[in-house]
Parts: sequence; C-alpha cells; structure tokens
Amino acid sequence: MTTRAGPPAAPAAPEALDAQHVAEATREWMIKGDRASAMLGMQVRAVGPGSATLTMSVREDMLNGHDVCHGGIVATLADSAFAHACNAYNEVTVASGFDIDLLAAARLGDVLTARAAEVVRSGRTGLYDVEVTNQHAERVAVFRGRSYAAKGKPVIAGLPVGKRHTPFENK
Repeated sequence: MTTRAGPPAAPAAPEALDAQHVAEATREWMIKGDRASAMLGMQVRAVGPGSATLTMSVREDMLNGHDVCHGGIVATLADSAFAHACNAYNEVTVASGFDIDLLAAARLGDVLTARAAEVVRSGRTGLYDVEVTNQHAERVAVFRGRSYAAKGKPVIAGLPVGKRHTPFENK
C-alpha cells in the first residue's frame, strides 16, 4: 500500500491568506492523494469556501449492462465534489451520510459536471447540495451530503481553519 507524504508546508504568512486561497491550497493537497477520483478521470474545475465544481467524462469502462453510466460512478463524482466543498475550509471533514436521486441516464461520451454548494455549516456538521448535469445542462442527479468535521484538525498544518458558526447563531 502506498502511503501519502505529510501535508505540505504552509506559506510564509498564513494569516494573510484569504478564504479563497485556503480553499485552493486545500484542493491541491487533496488532489495529490485522491486516487479514486484520479482513476475515474475527474478534474477539479473550481473550488471556493463551501463550493466545488468537478467534471468527468463517461468512458466505456463506466457503463453498466444497460449501456449507461453506473449510478455508483455518478454518486462518486457527486461525493468528490462534496468532499472538496466541505474540506475547503482547511478542516478535516468527512461524510457522515448522503442521499442521491438519479434523474437521467448518463451515456458514453457524456461530460458530467458536479457542482457542490454549502447549505449550512454549523458546529461540527454541514449540509451540502450537489447537482450533476451533462454537457447539455440536463440534470443527471441531485445529491445531498452531510459532513462531520474533526474539531480543529487542519488538512494542511499551518494554514488557518475557517470559522464555524454555532447552531442558531446569526451570521
């Protein structure tokens, strides 16, 4: 089994980094270790605090017996977008569960786009919605992910961790 090198050193002045730069640094660190997303050819197109956009082309080896993209692969694309969105604050965050509705078939050659958006991030939990569309902007799936953060544990040591809200606190 291959082990991953430790987190990269933080930039010289982490306090000067804004939330977007933290999200981008976290994306770069996550990409280096995400072998599943790499195997499926996923590409992170955009990331920001609480958001992410990933794309993936449907290949022959992703098709099921009905000649459509396996639903589990569509779910994996949505889950990867969810992971980038909820880890973009530089706090180790994992899925505590998700639901997905498959709305249309994805076919060989389709380019799928998963756009994740934070609904709420409060205490140590979060809620994220992901929409998966094809190259014609047709919905293929909708996904709702629930996240749980490891209290105060940064993805990249030395970078700031985004502020969390407490339940029922006004922003």
